[in-house]
Amino acid sequence: MSGGELQGLHVLLVEDEALVAMLLENMLDDLGCTVVGPAARLEEAQQLLDKEEVDAAVLDINLAGEKVFPVADRLASKDVPFVFASGYGEAGLDQRHQTHKVLQKPYSLAALRQALTQEVTRTGRRAPKH
Repeated sequence: MSGGELQGLHVLLVEDEALVAMLLENMLDDLGCTVVGPAARLEEAQQLLDKEEVDAAVLDINLAGEKVFPVADRLASKDVPFVFASGYGEAGLDQRHQTHKVLQKPYSLAALRQALTQEVTRTGRRAPKH
């Protein structure tokens, strides 16, 4: 199943639940993305951003009690598109990131594709040429 404009994007995956991370990694692979991570903790996500180029991201809002917003702030400052994932929906969203899509867990491949595509289109981000 192709993700069209998502094909070839390097997507940072930040998720602290191992099974959810594995499922999401498979979904991103199905969409033709290259997964960066997964990162299960805030510090780990920040370290990946220090050393890896990313074109987009999927961010779990709550990482073992820590909010992912410092990573979101960093991505936003670089105009890197991202979506949030949460079992609480938009209720856990920080006000400064209310324009970003929130995927309500559990979510489908179609929902992931739609949310990422909307964010990528909104920012004009394209996959790098290899």
